[in-house]
Amino acid sequence: MEMKVRSPGSATIINAIATGFGSAFGIGLDIECVAKTTSEGIACTNDVGADNTLMEICAEKVFKHYDIDKNEFGVDLKTKSSLPMASGLSSSSASSNAVVKVVSSMISEEFNLKPLEDLEVINMAIDASLDAGVTITGSFDDATASYFGGVVVTDNRNREFIIKEKMDEYPILVYMPDYYSKSGDSDPERMKLLAPLVETAFDFACQKEYFKALNLNGLLYSATLGFDSTIAIDALEVGAIASGLSGTGSSFVAIASQDSIDDIKYSWNKYQGKVIETKVDNKGCRLL
Repeated sequence: MEMKVRSPGSATIINAIATGFGSAFGIGLDIECVAKTTSEGIACTNDVGADNTLMEICAEKVFKHYDIDKNEFGVDLKTKSSLPMASGLSSSSASSNAVVKVVSSMISEEFNLKPLEDLEVINMAIDASLDAGVTITGSFDDATASYFGGVVVTDNRNREFIIKEKMDEYPILVYMPDYYSKSGDSDPERMKLLAPLVETAFDFACQKEYFKALNLNGLLYSATLGFDSTIAIDALEVGAIASGLSGTGSSFVAIASQDSIDDIKYSWNKYQGKVIETKVDNKGCRLL
């Protein structure tokens, strides 16, 4: 048997590290995971040379949930990504969602068992990410924006939604510098100093003023994490609707109008790195 799942990344509106409350939206860059049944064991490979520990933990959790013996049934997992790793675009959430979704779908069909519900997939993927040390808060905002698409505003500590809705499919530009920043390596105590100011940005998100929230959040976290906020301001100056740091970096995102795409690209060409063009994703994680 073979199954394939596609899982998008997400971009940050509010980084949850300072307060435990976050907001994110799905983007068109994604990870595809192909799963094939084998006689035994769990085998994982990816096309970007990343460590396979997270994939393995995700698959192990699904096997344990269904009480499947790896000596009697196995799965071979391969991921292919258009989503840059360690860039603040929820690659870990996209990967863990994809693996849990495809392995649980395969096992439930193979053994005629009850498929996992959406939030069961998400929570299992989050638990695996925490076990693997690739997230600080559990990233319920990133995980749900990836899984459902659209925009979410969340209470990450309690894994609860405040808002979950579709988002207009704006063009999105991503500036990727020539270096990476892993979420698990960030200093949460330093970021928590921002809490009173991030709460103001979060209030904007709760009022569905997502662009104001994204702009303010990006300026705050850029200052604290040592990123150059001029990158976002350059995009705003030439017509971006909103722009800011995504996650804990290193990427910046800009929400664009059709008329401003070329100007934003031009304004970012002076920086070392590359610019990727995509759009808001409302489809989320799904079997292909």
